[in-house]
Amino acid sequence: MKNYIKIAKRFASILYVIPVLILTEAILSSCNNDELEIQQNFPFETSVMPVPKNIAKNETVEIRVKIHPSGSFNKTQYYIRYFQFDGSGALKYYDEAPFLPNDVYELSQKEFRLYYTSTSKVSQNFKIWIKDSFGNEKEVEFQFDNKD
Repeated sequence: MKNYIKIAKRFASILYVIPVLILTEAILSSCNNDELEIQQNFPFETSVMPVPKNIAKNETVEIRVKIHPSGSFNKTQYYIRYFQFDGSGALKYYDEAPFLPNDVYELSQKEFRLYYTSTSKVSQNFKIWIKDSFGNEKEVEFQFDNKD
């Protein structure tokens, strides 16, 4: 009977050692990467303040846009491009020269204003694409009917 008790005690001590060894292995193996991983690629959303639905020829409409990244990485750059499908007009960033269709322009701020000036008397439809330096992209469409 004493033999059984000694065997049971040894077996119990082994059972206590096994979880401690497994826990130690799990802790030590999680630290085997020598490099610190820093997330740089954060998806983003865009918001646009409401704009008028109608526009007259030579009238300018202000478009307020804000980029909302899901995280922060200081070196992220944002770019904009646009293309006009219907009508004609000019889109510009603050007081800069008007954008050329499908050309890419760097944005210096996450919150900015665009100014669209109509040059036609028909409905106008265009899209802007905002892209970051990691390939994330958002599309916003604008449609204006003629006031006249």
